[in-house]
Amino acid sequence: MTTPHDWYAKQYVQFEDERTRPVRDLLAAVPPTPIHIAIDIGCGPGNSTEALMARAPAAAVRGIDASADMIQAARKRLPEVRFDVADIAAWDEPGAYDLILANAVLQWLPAHEKLFPKLVGKLAVGGHLAVQMPDNLDEPAHRLMREVAAAGPWAGKLKGVERTERFDARRYYALLAPLCSRVDVWRTTYMHPLQGGADAVVEWFKGSALRPFLAALSEDERPAFLTRYRDAIAQAYPALDDGTVLLPFPRLFIVATRK
Repeated sequence: MTTPHDWYAKQYVQFEDERTRPVRDLLAAVPPTPIHIAIDIGCGPGNSTEALMARAPAAAVRGIDASADMIQAARKRLPEVRFDVADIAAWDEPGAYDLILANAVLQWLPAHEKLFPKLVGKLAVGGHLAVQMPDNLDEPAHRLMREVAAAGPWAGKLKGVERTERFDARRYYALLAPLCSRVDVWRTTYMHPLQGGADAVVEWFKGSALRPFLAALSEDERPAFLTRYRDAIAQAYPALDDGTVLLPFPRLFIVATRK
């Protein structure tokens, strides 16, 4: 059985421009201090690493990800960069890094009360932890995943599949402030125009949040699940006259600088 990390890079980069814009916005908010050593944790197919290299062109940059498929794609994209398959939760390299980038990955990992201080501890003094996480569990797209999962013949298989960690901004600030000289937290809702109506929304989430649900289902069950989900999405996200769907996508950003 696959895991949430066993995503297909090709599916993920189908909406690469939309997925890369938040990491560019995140890196633009990192204070302009010298970056000598940087790492992209949960680097995916390398699009976020590419943005990191543009932000810190003089830095020694590497990337890690739990998905071998993603790492393969990243190595092909940026052959000059070292990429390794690694589990962030078990990542024990001491650092010290001037910048740790975590773009759309930490929401998959548990125990943020321990994880975030651990990551700050890998920074050099004055180094930055830059985090972006989807904050859309209350959006119709996620609510409908849970409803379709609970209402079908697959309910037993899918119970508890959606496991994402999420605090509110206040809690992250309170967690990081004692360890950091500066904590910048903000939330942005992107309105992504997707061509192709409800099918495009389904394709978007097949590259991310739908993966754990689909991985838990058999090949025979997946089409029926996706059909039900697609029909529900069509009601929740009506297309404009030209077939475009505006997909609201809230994201939480954190830039924390170690004392």
